[in-house]
Amino acid sequence: MPPETICKIVRQHNKVPVPDEDMGKLLEIAKDYTKVKNYVYQRYGGIHSLSKLYPGYTVQNEMTRSGLRESLGLPSVYFYLAIFDALGDIKSQWAGTKAAVLRAIDCNESLDEKEKHFLRYILKVSQALEAVLDFSLPQLPGKLKQQYDQLSAAVDIHKAENYLRRQIRKHHAKPHTDQADRFSVSKKAYRYGDHGIYIAAKEKRKRIFIPLTDANCYTRQISLHLYPEENRLELRIPIDVAAKKHPDYERCVGISLGMAAMLTTDEGHRYGEELGKYQSRLSGWIREQNTIYNKNRDANPGRKKYYANKQRLEEQLHGYINQELNRFLREERPAVVYLPRLARPNGVSRIKKVNYSMSMWQRGYIRERLTLKCREQSVELAEVPGKGISRECSSCGAQGSRKEGRFLCPQCGYAGDGGENTARNAKKRGTTGAAGI
Repeated sequence: MPPETICKIVRQHNKVPVPDEDMGKLLEIAKDYTKVKNYVYQRYGGIHSLSKLYPGYTVQNEMTRSGLRESLGLPSVYFYLAIFDALGDIKSQWAGTKAAVLRAIDCNESLDEKEKHFLRYILKVSQALEAVLDFSLPQLPGKLKQQYDQLSAAVDIHKAENYLRRQIRKHHAKPHTDQADRFSVSKKAYRYGDHGIYIAAKEKRKRIFIPLTDANCYTRQISLHLYPEENRLELRIPIDVAAKKHPDYERCVGISLGMAAMLTTDEGHRYGEELGKYQSRLSGWIREQNTIYNKNRDANPGRKKYYANKQRLEEQLHGYINQELNRFLREERPAVVYLPRLARPNGVSRIKKVNYSMSMWQRGYIRERLTLKCREQSVELAEVPGKGISRECSSCGAQGSRKEGRFLCPQCGYAGDGGENTARNAKKRGTTGAAGI
């Protein structure tokens, strides 16, 4: 079998500062690119345009006839990329809308199981959902039609469809972007040469030359990010790399994620013990800046420095997280990593400082990076049920208690670190067959 491949982002940078004239031309392309995306968002991001999103050629043809490209003077290589970028964002928005509506359906106690089943079916079948949103009868092929008739006969269709439309109107919103400092470049719009890259400009037969710090050449679609204040740019290119194989990676390791220490193993090894300090610095700074901003909101203070400093602090935090995850895999050498599946944290404390810290917890980012790094090293990452895992004694299985990071079992007397106890339970549940993504 061919080795598994992982998509990674490679970055290229300009070797010398980008001249103001060239930066202005690139910013003009980015501005028009953003205009096209917002036009598509506004025209096709609503609930009555769902049928046009797949496969997207209807939108492409209508946009071609709209005359927008001619009015902007934007080359077609950028115009059509902007259209399909916007369509991708709209589809992602719809995925989020459907997920939110599904959660609302599951939590609605006034709906019986037959109504919930019917609503889930409508959300799953695109033709049925489009018909509901357009107040029409769904035109479905044979088997789907039979399923629809069977499910609809057991419910009040009028009530169910009205509920579904209300929920979609509540959760769905048209996307919008104000980021006019980036755009995508197809392989037809650039070429490498002379230790740099030539990028198509808005003028016919004209290209902008950018010297690069490396001589690597790619043939993928590029995402171009502009930083006009620093006269620099960044090229982001997705590439496929083969996953690495390690014959000596053969251990089973249970882990738990925390706020003070990022990761604790079933043997008590800790990684990312400075995570709490990094997160406290970020959350404290954001809390302080928001207080200052709210006091001076009437003076219309700018947020440019705020976003720049926030990005710098987040990059420091993310760099530390990646460094410690690399160290974890390098030192533990696991073949399988067992991770508890936990509920989403929500800030419900009366203490604002605690809520800020919870909102700044990078658990989602840690999980995302751990998943990617495990794939890169051919390590299996398995989730185990997380219900009650932190209160269960890893020694005897009885229910214990946690206080100030320590776990105590009243039945067998086991006392130890709470993170280690959770990690031991994760490994136990994984190796006994309770694991499952």
